Amino acid sequence: MATSSSSSSSSIAISPRKLRSDLYSYSYKNDGNNPLVITVLASLIERTMVRNERIDAKNCGRRTLRQRGFRSKVFDCREAPDMTVQCYLERIFRYTKAGPSVYVVAYVYIDRFCEANPGFRITARNVHRLLITTMMVASKYVEDMNYRNSYFARVGGLTTKELNKLEVELLFLMGFKLHVNVSVFESYCSHLEREVSIGGGYHIERTIRCAEEIKSRQSKAQRIYNQIARILL
Repeated sequence: MATSSSSSSSSIAISPRKLRSDLYSYSYKNDGNNPLVITVLASLIERTMVRNERIDAKNCGRRTLRQRGFRSKVFDCREAPDMTVQCYLERIFRYTKAGPSVYVVAYVYIDRFCEANPGFRITARNVHRLLITTMMVASKYVEDMNYRNSYFARVGGLTTKELNKLEVELLFLMGFKLHVNVSVFESYCSHLEREVSIGGGYHIERTIRCAEEIKSRQSKAQRIYNQIARILL
Protein backbone atom coordinates (compact mmCIF):
# COMPACT_ATOMS: atom_id res chain seq x y z
CA MET A 1 0.00 0.00 0.00
CA ALA A 2 1.36 3.40 -0.90
CA THR A 3 0.10 6.93 -0.69
CA SER A 4 0.73 9.86 -2.96
CA SER A 5 3.12 11.32 -0.41
CA SER A 6 5.14 8.12 -0.46
CA SER A 7 5.36 8.02 -4.21
CA SER A 8 6.33 11.66 -4.42
CA SER A 9 9.27 10.94 -2.11
CA SER A 10 10.43 7.84 -3.93
CA SER A 11 13.22 9.60 -5.78
CA ILE A 12 14.57 11.48 -2.76
CA ALA A 13 17.81 10.22 -1.28
CA ILE A 14 18.46 11.15 2.34
CA SER A 15 21.96 12.06 3.44
CA PRO A 16 23.06 12.34 7.10
CA ARG A 17 23.43 16.11 6.63
CA LYS A 18 19.90 16.42 5.27
CA LEU A 19 18.52 14.37 8.12
CA ARG A 20 20.32 16.39 10.82
CA SER A 21 19.18 19.66 9.27
CA ASP A 22 15.62 18.37 9.18
CA LEU A 23 15.72 17.12 12.77
CA TYR A 24 16.87 20.44 14.18
CA SER A 25 15.40 23.01 11.80
CA TYR A 26 12.30 21.50 10.19
CA SER A 27 9.95 24.10 8.74
CA TYR A 28 6.20 23.65 8.52
CA LYS A 29 6.02 26.29 5.80
CA ASN A 30 6.48 23.71 3.07
CA ASP A 31 3.43 21.51 3.61
CA GLY A 32 4.42 19.25 0.73
CA ASN A 33 7.35 17.71 2.59
CA ASN A 34 7.11 15.23 5.43
CA PRO A 35 9.94 15.22 8.00
CA LEU A 36 12.78 13.06 6.71
CA VAL A 37 12.95 11.21 10.02
CA ILE A 38 9.68 9.48 9.06
CA THR A 39 11.36 7.72 6.16
CA VAL A 40 14.42 6.67 8.17
CA LEU A 41 12.41 5.52 11.18
CA ALA A 42 9.96 3.60 9.00
CA SER A 43 12.82 1.84 7.23
CA LEU A 44 14.44 0.89 10.55
CA ILE A 45 11.20 -0.51 11.94
CA GLU A 46 10.35 -2.40 8.74
CA ARG A 47 13.77 -4.07 8.78
CA THR A 48 13.30 -4.98 12.44
CA MET A 49 9.93 -6.55 11.60
CA VAL A 50 11.45 -8.64 8.82
CA ARG A 51 14.17 -9.85 11.19
CA ASN A 52 11.61 -10.67 13.89
CA GLU A 53 9.45 -12.59 11.42
CA ARG A 54 12.46 -14.76 10.57
CA ILE A 55 13.25 -15.36 14.25
CA ASP A 56 9.66 -16.31 15.04
CA ALA A 57 9.50 -18.65 12.05
CA LYS A 58 12.63 -20.46 13.29
CA ASN A 59 11.48 -20.65 16.90
CA CYS A 60 7.82 -21.51 16.31
CA GLY A 61 8.40 -25.17 17.09
CA ARG A 62 10.13 -24.44 20.40
CA ARG A 63 8.16 -21.49 21.65
CA THR A 64 4.51 -21.97 22.59
CA LEU A 65 1.90 -19.25 22.53
CA ARG A 66 1.59 -19.55 26.29
CA GLN A 67 5.29 -18.81 26.71
CA ARG A 68 4.92 -15.53 24.86
CA GLY A 69 3.13 -14.10 27.89
CA PHE A 70 0.94 -11.04 28.33
CA ARG A 71 3.71 -8.49 27.88
CA SER A 72 4.58 -9.70 24.40
CA LYS A 73 0.95 -9.54 23.23
CA VAL A 74 -0.21 -6.29 24.80
CA PHE A 75 -0.23 -4.36 21.50
CA ASP A 76 -1.43 -7.21 19.29
CA CYS A 77 -4.50 -6.74 17.12
CA ARG A 78 -6.57 -9.53 15.61
CA GLU A 79 -5.51 -8.82 12.05
CA ALA A 80 -2.55 -6.83 10.76
CA PRO A 81 -3.72 -3.51 9.22
CA ASP A 82 -3.21 -3.19 5.49
CA MET A 83 -0.98 -0.14 5.82
CA THR A 84 2.81 0.13 5.76
CA VAL A 85 4.73 1.74 8.59
CA GLN A 86 5.71 4.55 6.22
CA CYS A 87 2.08 5.33 5.38
CA TYR A 88 1.01 5.11 9.00
CA LEU A 89 3.69 7.52 10.21
CA GLU A 90 2.82 9.90 7.39
CA ARG A 91 -0.84 9.72 8.42
CA ILE A 92 0.09 10.60 12.01
CA PHE A 93 2.08 13.59 10.76
CA ARG A 94 -0.68 14.69 8.37
CA TYR A 95 -3.25 14.96 11.13
CA THR A 96 -1.12 15.90 14.16
CA LYS A 97 1.79 17.83 12.63
CA ALA A 98 4.08 16.25 15.21
CA GLY A 99 7.59 17.65 14.82
CA PRO A 100 10.68 15.55 14.05
CA SER A 101 11.74 15.60 17.71
CA VAL A 102 8.52 13.78 18.63
CA TYR A 103 9.46 10.93 16.28
CA VAL A 104 12.92 10.68 17.82
CA VAL A 105 11.51 10.57 21.37
CA ALA A 106 8.95 7.96 20.26
CA TYR A 107 11.88 5.94 18.90
CA VAL A 108 13.56 6.21 22.32
CA TYR A 109 10.38 4.96 24.00
CA ILE A 110 10.07 2.01 21.61
CA ASP A 111 13.67 1.08 22.35
CA ARG A 112 13.13 1.34 26.12
CA PHE A 113 9.93 -0.68 25.93
CA CYS A 114 11.63 -3.47 23.99
CA GLU A 115 14.56 -3.51 26.43
CA ALA A 116 12.25 -3.67 29.45
CA ASN A 117 10.17 -6.44 27.85
CA PRO A 118 12.53 -8.89 26.12
CA GLY A 119 9.66 -11.21 25.17
CA PHE A 120 8.16 -8.49 22.99
CA ARG A 121 8.94 -8.33 19.29
CA ILE A 122 7.70 -5.75 16.80
CA THR A 123 5.50 -7.44 14.21
CA ALA A 124 2.89 -6.50 11.63
CA ARG A 125 0.20 -7.24 14.22
CA ASN A 126 1.45 -4.81 16.89
CA VAL A 127 3.54 -2.14 15.16
CA HIS A 128 0.67 0.28 14.39
CA ARG A 129 -0.68 0.31 17.94
CA LEU A 130 2.81 0.62 19.35
CA LEU A 131 3.54 3.58 17.07
CA ILE A 132 0.38 5.58 17.76
CA THR A 133 0.78 5.03 21.52
CA THR A 134 4.45 6.00 21.67
CA MET A 135 3.85 8.96 19.35
CA MET A 136 1.04 10.24 21.57
CA VAL A 137 3.09 9.87 24.76
CA ALA A 138 6.14 11.44 23.09
CA SER A 139 4.03 14.35 21.87
CA LYS A 140 2.82 14.95 25.42
CA TYR A 141 6.43 14.95 26.61
CA VAL A 142 7.83 17.21 23.87
CA GLU A 143 5.05 19.58 22.86
CA ASP A 144 3.53 22.35 24.97
CA MET A 145 0.06 21.87 23.45
CA ASN A 146 -1.43 18.54 22.41
CA TYR A 147 -4.53 16.92 21.00
CA ARG A 148 -6.76 14.85 23.23
CA ASN A 149 -6.40 11.09 23.41
CA SER A 150 -9.68 10.78 21.53
CA TYR A 151 -8.18 12.65 18.57
CA PHE A 152 -5.05 10.50 18.50
CA ALA A 153 -7.31 7.44 18.66
CA ARG A 154 -9.20 8.55 15.55
CA VAL A 155 -5.93 9.24 13.75
CA GLY A 156 -4.61 5.80 14.70
CA GLY A 157 -7.80 3.93 13.88
CA LEU A 158 -8.59 2.96 17.50
CA THR A 159 -11.30 3.73 19.99
CA THR A 160 -10.49 6.15 22.80
CA LYS A 161 -10.92 3.33 25.33
CA GLU A 162 -8.41 1.15 23.47
CA LEU A 163 -5.80 3.90 23.24
CA ASN A 164 -6.25 4.90 26.88
CA LYS A 165 -5.61 1.30 27.89
CA LEU A 166 -2.55 1.01 25.64
CA GLU A 167 -1.13 4.23 27.06
CA VAL A 168 -1.43 2.92 30.63
CA GLU A 169 0.11 -0.43 29.65
CA LEU A 170 3.01 1.30 27.92
CA LEU A 171 3.74 3.54 30.89
CA PHE A 172 3.73 0.70 33.43
CA LEU A 173 5.70 -1.72 31.22
CA MET A 174 8.29 1.03 30.66
CA GLY A 175 8.44 1.76 34.37
CA PHE A 176 7.40 5.36 33.63
CA LYS A 177 10.88 6.10 32.27
CA LEU A 178 9.83 8.98 30.04
CA HIS A 179 12.58 11.54 30.60
CA VAL A 180 14.85 12.02 27.59
CA ASN A 181 17.79 14.30 28.27
CA VAL A 182 19.78 16.14 25.64
CA SER A 183 22.59 13.60 25.47
CA VAL A 184 20.15 10.71 24.93
CA PHE A 185 18.29 12.66 22.28
CA GLU A 186 21.56 13.47 20.53
CA SER A 187 22.67 9.84 20.65
CA TYR A 188 19.47 8.65 18.97
CA CYS A 189 19.75 11.35 16.33
CA SER A 190 23.32 10.22 15.70
CA HIS A 191 22.14 6.62 15.43
CA LEU A 192 19.60 7.60 12.78
CA GLU A 193 22.33 9.47 10.91
CA ARG A 194 24.63 6.45 11.05
CA GLU A 195 21.87 4.29 9.62
CA VAL A 196 21.62 6.67 6.69
CA SER A 197 25.41 6.67 6.23
CA ILE A 198 25.62 2.87 6.26
CA GLY A 199 22.81 2.61 3.75
CA GLY A 200 24.40 5.15 1.46
CA GLY A 201 21.24 7.27 1.52
CA TYR A 202 17.78 5.87 2.21
CA HIS A 203 15.17 5.58 -0.51
CA ILE A 204 11.47 4.99 -0.04
CA GLU A 205 11.69 1.90 -2.26
CA ARG A 206 13.75 0.18 0.41
CA THR A 207 10.90 0.54 2.88
CA ILE A 208 8.36 -0.69 0.34
CA ARG A 209 10.43 -3.79 -0.42
CA CYS A 210 10.64 -4.58 3.31
CA ALA A 211 6.87 -4.17 3.64
CA GLU A 212 6.26 -6.53 0.72
CA GLU A 213 8.59 -9.12 2.26
CA ILE A 214 6.72 -8.87 5.56
CA LYS A 215 3.38 -9.44 3.83
CA SER A 216 4.68 -12.50 1.99
CA ARG A 217 5.94 -14.01 5.26
CA GLN A 218 3.01 -12.94 7.36
CA SER A 219 0.50 -15.42 5.94
CA LYS A 220 2.98 -18.28 6.40
CA ALA A 221 3.73 -17.27 10.00
CA GLN A 222 0.01 -16.96 10.75
CA ARG A 223 -0.62 -20.50 9.53
CA ILE A 224 2.15 -21.76 11.80
CA TYR A 225 0.70 -19.93 14.83
CA ASN A 226 -2.77 -21.36 14.07
CA GLN A 227 -1.36 -24.88 13.93
CA ILE A 228 0.36 -24.39 17.31
CA ALA A 229 -2.84 -23.00 18.82
CA ARG A 230 -4.80 -26.05 17.64
CA ILE A 231 -2.19 -28.38 19.14
CA LEU A 232 -2.38 -26.59 22.50
CA LEU A 233 -6.14 -26.77 22.52
